[in-house]
Amino acid sequence: METAYSVNNVPIRLTYERWYHIIENHDDLASYFHDVLDTVENPEFVMQGNQGTLKASKNMGKKKWLIVIYKELSKEDGFIITSYFLTAKPKGKIIWKR
Repeated sequence: METAYSVNNVPIRLTYERWYHIIENHDDLASYFHDVLDTVENPEFVMQGNQGTLKASKNMGKKKWLIVIYKELSKEDGFIITSYFLTAKPKGKIIWKR
């Protein structure tokens, strides 16, 4: 298990079980383990997700945005739910911006 700190300074866990789930469904992310963690710590912006989740977004190049969906359970704990690439800048309510 690895941990990254969100923009709210909450430790966000990425368990190996969750990582395998992510790459099983998004095999294009297989070599982006550390980029997923870095997107939580250094996003370009964070959007409000569904059911209390947050979406950290980072541009990874031309038409390539890395999205990491995570949840902050408390000020001391959170976890990554999933991650994926988009070909366009994500749309939604931005709640934090660099």
